[in-house]
Amino acid sequence: MNSLDKSTISQIEQYVNEHFEKSVIPGLSEYIAIPNTSRLYDKEWETNGLLLQAANHLVQWTKNQDLKNCKVELLNEPTRTPMILIEVDGTHANAETFLFYGHLDKQPHMVGWREGLGAAKPVIENDKLYGRGSSDDGYSIFAAVATIKACQALGLPHPRCVITIEADEESESKDLPYYYDLLADRIGTPNTMICLDSGAGNWDQLWITSTLRGIVECNLSIRISTEGVHSGDASGVVPDTFRILRMLLDRLEDPLTGEMHKDLQVEIPTERYNQAVDVANLLKEKMQQCFPFIPSGKPVDPDHVKIYINRIWKSTLTVTGIDYIPAVANAGNVLRPETRVKLSIRLPPTLKGDKAVKSIQEILTTNPPYGAEVVLDDICIGNGWNAPFISKSLDESINQASLNIFGKEAVYMGEGGSIPFMDILAEKFPKCQFIVTGILGPNTNAHGPNEFLHIPYTKKFIACLVQIVSQAAAATAQNN
Repeated sequence: MNSLDKSTISQIEQYVNEHFEKSVIPGLSEYIAIPNTSRLYDKEWETNGLLLQAANHLVQWTKNQDLKNCKVELLNEPTRTPMILIEVDGTHANAETFLFYGHLDKQPHMVGWREGLGAAKPVIENDKLYGRGSSDDGYSIFAAVATIKACQALGLPHPRCVITIEADEESESKDLPYYYDLLADRIGTPNTMICLDSGAGNWDQLWITSTLRGIVECNLSIRISTEGVHSGDASGVVPDTFRILRMLLDRLEDPLTGEMHKDLQVEIPTERYNQAVDVANLLKEKMQQCFPFIPSGKPVDPDHVKIYINRIWKSTLTVTGIDYIPAVANAGNVLRPETRVKLSIRLPPTLKGDKAVKSIQEILTTNPPYGAEVVLDDICIGNGWNAPFISKSLDESINQASLNIFGKEAVYMGEGGSIPFMDILAEKFPKCQFIVTGILGPNTNAHGPNEFLHIPYTKKFIACLVQIVSQAAAATAQNN
């Protein structure tokens, strides 16, 4: 592996800093100000044009960067969400192909933004750019393009780069396989994929994601009577559907420990377990400090290793929505006939979603308490991902980039979230190496209020990417 000298590293940092301030922040701020959300949360996305508006803005920003030997296209097919495709020729013949991934759709705006902030209101405060989509995942196209731009501006080699920015990730990436099949000839066979939709454990080094959990989302409905009845008259005779709900959920999850049913667990590979212990010992109490606990709030366990393992390798249950329960102000003394909840069940990286669904259905619907009508529907499945181990040379390049910019080696960590299409892409490109990474660090609060992008970290992150892609291109050129 050819190493970069200190002067070149300094030039990379300087260029990225200047370009970020001059071009990335204004462009990203304009994107944040567009109130587009993913189609799962915006039923009028086809008519209000917000997803398309965001896509057009990103396309125009990219064209304004004047990348050499670059083609930019916006695909906008009927009934499908937009897709941005950017193709940049490599600096050498027979260059490897790097495939970059990101997404432009956003989570709902959410309530709870503190005073002066808002989902579609870009605000810079204390080196942080606030707004929905800032770090999840609007920055991705800016980071990918800026990486190539820096290489070209500084005369560094770069591989052939293909950037794909979808608009459906927060709605399970249903259109992504279609577009990747449609664009198969133009994408080619990537040697390396860089997915820019993951997290960082701190702001002190480069973080690479080694595992992702899978997910099953579904609605669970419980009905015991045909209509609501007087609670004084019926209680003690007719069981409360909320009580039945508790009984059913207790079949899935131990209410005291949070441990899930044995059919939803896996044996953790030794190498991944040891890796997780190292990360947990590095982060320690920082793992819980990055979440907005109330003053008296505590994590589910005091052991930092256990809660990290819980977060990345254990199945977990969250109730994310409830129907048929009136607001407190409108609640009468009525025993309700039905309760309906939305469940989000995170799965271990190596547990296939269809197998998990079969177990979940059996656990929740077999012999329901009191003969209640129990229905599981609107089931969505996303498989987890256990990354294939990358080559020694790429690993060395990643570590050296982190050392050059941060002064510390890169860290490989598991993530508790899900990127279901990674499992699909691993099957589609079996010989491809994957760098799954991102800037979702402590307290960035993607999906929640006060989402932000950490500006100093993102600049350093891009400077690392510049080194990684240029080193790969230099190595290929040398071998040819």
